[in-house]
Amino acid sequence: MKTEFNYSLLKHNTFGIDAKCQRFVEYNSVEEAQEVVRSLKDEDYPLLILGGGSNLLLTGDYKGTVLHSGISFVEQLDDERVRCGSGYVWDDFVDYCVSHNLYGAENLSIIPGECGASAVQNIGAYGVEAKDLIEEVEAVEISTGKVHHFKNAECAYSYRQSKFKHEWRDKFLITSVTYRLSKTYQPKLDYGNIRAALAEQGIEHPTAAELRQTITNIRNAKLPDPKVTGNAGSFFMNPIVPKAKYDELAARYERMPHYTIDAEHEKIPAGWMIEQCGWKGKTLGRAGVYDKQALVLVNLGGATGADIVRLYKTIQHDVKEKFGIEIHPEVNTSPN
Repeated sequence: MKTEFNYSLLKHNTFGIDAKCQRFVEYNSVEEAQEVVRSLKDEDYPLLILGGGSNLLLTGDYKGTVLHSGISFVEQLDDERVRCGSGYVWDDFVDYCVSHNLYGAENLSIIPGECGASAVQNIGAYGVEAKDLIEEVEAVEISTGKVHHFKNAECAYSYRQSKFKHEWRDKFLITSVTYRLSKTYQPKLDYGNIRAALAEQGIEHPTAAELRQTITNIRNAKLPDPKVTGNAGSFFMNPIVPKAKYDELAARYERMPHYTIDAEHEKIPAGWMIEQCGWKGKTLGRAGVYDKQALVLVNLGGATGADIVRLYKTIQHDVKEKFGIEIHPEVNTSPN
């Protein structure tokens, strides 16, 4: 277990915001997590549970304790189940699955962050979500130090949501996640431009490794490297709107992209609406909108959390004015 005071969080957030916390604690086992929560005092609060920092916007110094999981392992439990420590890098998990002929995670390649966060955020891409794979989440209750095991259904997963983001927020330290994969390969190719990218390579029936590499290439082409340009990937969630609202907009915008959710709802890409508002490639101070993907906000160097907040709120306002739709951040902000 590692504890440091007045600790810089610059290397713990992919936005590259230079903020500090009062105290930083990293635990490397379930027992250490229990020891940490049982030793917490009033002066240690508030708490910020931090993963890889790839879905976080720090709006200032954190006057409390940051808790980070250093539990990093991967183990195959049986033919289809894999258990990972909460601090294990997500893309390393996907790589492990593909290389061990375990299928279902390949569309989630190269999403930044750690496995613990997958159970909180219900990460997703190209027609697959973490909830499709998660079987069980192990977590230590902060108030008691007790270890809990939550089945998938208990976590109330939906689009980028879970109980860990709402009623269970700041109540548990996730220590490991168990995923159920499949030994049968059934590639999902119909989301986004996967088929077009495969066709460019002359691939009609991709192996899992070929699909993983293709998705990696697609994401690398449209998302900036956070080591070069600070960002948190897709900043906004794609809004899901009633069919009547979609019909109204479709009548005005003939080529508006959309994805059918069910008979009553459609998903409209937030990035498309942001681009229609003229924000793609534009800046506001040291914060900007990435010129290759309007869904991504970037730190152009030296931006503060407040600069990013000013930009995203301005974009929210413009989208609401033009389309009558509220878009909400997928990225968490702290301190709130």
